[in-house]
Amino acid sequence: MKKFKLHKQLYLQVLISILIGILLGHFYPQLGAKMKPLGDGFIKLIRMMIAPIIFTTVVSGITSMKNIGEVGRIGLKIIIYFEVLTSFALMIGLFVGNYYQPGAGLNIDVNSLDSSGITNYASQSKNYSTVDFLLNIIPDTFVGAFTKGDILPVLLIAILFSFGLLKGGEKFSSISSLIDQLSQILFTIVGFIMRLAPIGAFGAMAYTIGTYGLHSLVALSRLLIDVYVTSLLFIFIVLGTIARICNFSLWQFLKYIKEELIIVLGTASSEAVLPRMISKMEQLGCGKTVVGMVLPAGYTFNLDGTCIYLTIATLFIAQALNIDLTLWQQLTILGVLLLTSKGAAAVTGGGFIVLTATLSTMHTIPVEGVVLLLGVDRLMSEVRSLTNLIGNGVATVVIAKWEGDFDAVKAEKVLATA
Repeated sequence: MKKFKLHKQLYLQVLISILIGILLGHFYPQLGAKMKPLGDGFIKLIRMMIAPIIFTTVVSGITSMKNIGEVGRIGLKIIIYFEVLTSFALMIGLFVGNYYQPGAGLNIDVNSLDSSGITNYASQSKNYSTVDFLLNIIPDTFVGAFTKGDILPVLLIAILFSFGLLKGGEKFSSISSLIDQLSQILFTIVGFIMRLAPIGAFGAMAYTIGTYGLHSLVALSRLLIDVYVTSLLFIFIVLGTIARICNFSLWQFLKYIKEELIIVLGTASSEAVLPRMISKMEQLGCGKTVVGMVLPAGYTFNLDGTCIYLTIATLFIAQALNIDLTLWQQLTILGVLLLTSKGAAAVTGGGFIVLTATLSTMHTIPVEGVVLLLGVDRLMSEVRSLTNLIGNGVATVVIAKWEGDFDAVKAEKVLATA
């Protein structure tokens, strides 16, 4: 009961902090903009824990299986599921962008755009390619995988390390036990850090509203509405249907992770709750190995919200600049996004970099058009991150059930008290 009250208290504190941040950013924008370090500091605290938590969780999960073949089977299922859902999200975004045409009627001259605001994103996107992305999965050094903070290199090291432990058998059982204990310590530390979530949410929201203002919502309201509505429909119709097929309630699941959703809403970063999601999915009854593989991989390969945003935003720019895209050009863009979206980071700005890189690759839509999104990109980060988070949570349950590594009785008890 005490634990429940503590969770409820955190949920309310974060919600109140977000509201205060909005008010401060609106009425005192200069002061609100100065609150940015509070949000950045909180995310950095969480981010420093992600690499060791992913490593210990994956190693503990895989070594408990005693069979390398099972890891390969789970990995194949993850790839199939992620590819299907990502493709579906991209196609939905393409359909909505064509049907509602959020950029139609703006009639913007590309020569009138000031591209200085996207200089940083453009420079980052120059070195962005599928080959570079795949090579970056392999770290320069063993330690480098942990110092750079990228998820996939850590996941690769964890899987290889686990295979080494399995090969050694009982001889290395003490190491496996030590890593499992280390994992428990790391999650305890995360619990301490999460007490600062209200401060982080307040700082991030105050900065967003103080810097871009509520007027940004009005200026590009059609684009915002399309992205938000499409993402919500994807969550409740697509993911809801998947949940019903797998015999679990999406609504109960959303209630179960409501604290994480509120934190993501405030910080605009799904990375901020990755350690908590790993812990919560295990508590829900998903197998440790499945959780350890699906969630970290999903933060790079299963970004449903980002995919929806990328297709709608691409069509918005084309429509705003009066560029008519043929069906073949749109399908080509979809194909390119199917590859480039895999590298979209789960932090604010990742989708923006991918969008810039995609337009630079296609040469169909002027990359300068991306500047049209600068004012509202941060405001769309919330719904992107929320959709990504929910999608990966559902994916974990689906893969766990598909693998037969899901405790339905435990899940029912946990969801009943959510």
